[in-house]
Amino acid sequence: MAADRFIPYRKQDIVEMCLRELKLDDSALSFRQFCDLLSNSLHVEYHQTLESLKNDYAPFDPNADTKQLEPYTAEQKNQCQASFAENFANVLNAANFEKITEQDLQDALTEESLFKVRLEVEFDDFEQVVFYRRGESQLTETITSLFGLRKQTLNFTNYDRVAIYITFKDRAHFDAKKKALFGFEPGSTIVKLFQNVPKADLEMLFPNSEVRMRPIDKAFIGASAVVGGAVVLVTKLGASILLLAALMGFWVGWHKEAVEMTQQHFISFAIGLGVFAGFIFKEWSKFKNRKIKFMKALSDNLYFKNLDNNAGVFHTLIDAAEEEDFKEAILAYSFLLNCKNGLTAEALDEKIESWFKEKYQCELDFEIADAVGKLERMQLVELNHDVYTAIALDEAKVILDTHWDNIFNYA
Repeated sequence: MAADRFIPYRKQDIVEMCLRELKLDDSALSFRQFCDLLSNSLHVEYHQTLESLKNDYAPFDPNADTKQLEPYTAEQKNQCQASFAENFANVLNAANFEKITEQDLQDALTEESLFKVRLEVEFDDFEQVVFYRRGESQLTETITSLFGLRKQTLNFTNYDRVAIYITFKDRAHFDAKKKALFGFEPGSTIVKLFQNVPKADLEMLFPNSEVRMRPIDKAFIGASAVVGGAVVLVTKLGASILLLAALMGFWVGWHKEAVEMTQQHFISFAIGLGVFAGFIFKEWSKFKNRKIKFMKALSDNLYFKNLDNNAGVFHTLIDAAEEEDFKEAILAYSFLLNCKNGLTAEALDEKIESWFKEKYQCELDFEIADAVGKLERMQLVELNHDVYTAIALDEAKVILDTHWDNIFNYA
C-alpha cells in the first residue's frame, strides 16, 4: 500500500513539532506570529475559492433556499458545471484526497459486502460519477453468524474519508424509463462526504443503490418455505387432498367407485386452504421483513458515516485543504530554516519524510512540490542552483504582513 499524502496531525500540533525541532527558545513567540500570518494569508485565499465553488454550484444545488434573480441559460449552466468540476478537483487535491479509480468501484460491486447487504446500482442514471478518498488503512473485523456460533475474521481496506460528486441525467432520461424519482432532482449535482467506508462497500454511497436479497438469503427463506409448506399440506390438507384426488379420478373415469363429499369435508377443506393461505402470507412477510432489515442496516451505516452534504461539503473540504497547505508550507519552511546552507527539493522531501517515520512512526508521501511552490509564491524562500534557502524569520514576517495586506485589500 502506497504512503498517503495526508499529514495526520492538526496544524497546531505541527507548529509545536516544528518548534521542538527548531529549538527556538528566544524566538518561539516570533515563530508563532509567523505561523498566524501564514495561516491568515491562506485563509483569505481559500475564502475566494469557497465563494467560486458556491457560485458555480448554485444552478445545480438541490438544497437551495434562495430565489434566482434570472434563470440560468444552458450555456451558463455548462460553464458553471465545468468551472465547478475543475475547482472542486483542485480543492480535493489540495486537501490530499486521491481519486478512486473505476477499477476500485467495480471491485466494490463484486467483492462481498462487510455488512452482508447486496446492492445494485443503475449507473445509467448518472451523467458523471467521481469518487475521492483520503486515508487508506487495513483493518480487521470479526463477523458472527449462525446465532453467534460461527465467527469469521475479515481483513479489509478502509477509507477514512470519501467524497463523492455525482451529476444525474436530465428529466427526459427518467421519463423515458418511466422511473419514479426518490429524493433527487434530474439534472442536479450532489456532493457528499463520508467517513470510515470499507472499500468493498463503496456501492452503498450511491444515491440510487437498491437492496437485493443475496442468493444465500433466498435459499434460506426458500428452504424454510418448502419445508413449512409441505408440513402444512400434509397436516392440514392431506385428507382433503386425497378425497379430492379420488373425486377427480371418479370424474375422469379412472375408477368406478363413487366418492361422496359431505358438508364436513368442504368445511375441513376450506379451513385447510385458509391455513395454507396464512402460511403463504407469513412467508411473504418474512421475505419483506428481511429486506426491510437489510435496508435498515444500510441506512444505519450511512447515518453514522455521513459527514456533510452538497454545499456544506465545500466548507469542510476548504478547511481541510487550507490546513494541508499550511502544514506543508510550515514544515518545509521550518526544515529550511534549520539548514543554513539550504536543501534541494529532493533532499528536503527525504528529510521531512524520514523525520516523520523515525520520530513519530508515521509514513507519508510529503508533497514537496506543493510545499516549495507555496513558499516561492509567497517569497519566503530563495532558489539558487536548485537549492532552496529560507528567508530569515523577521524578514518573512514582514513579507507576510505585506502579502496579507495586499490580498485583504483585493478581497
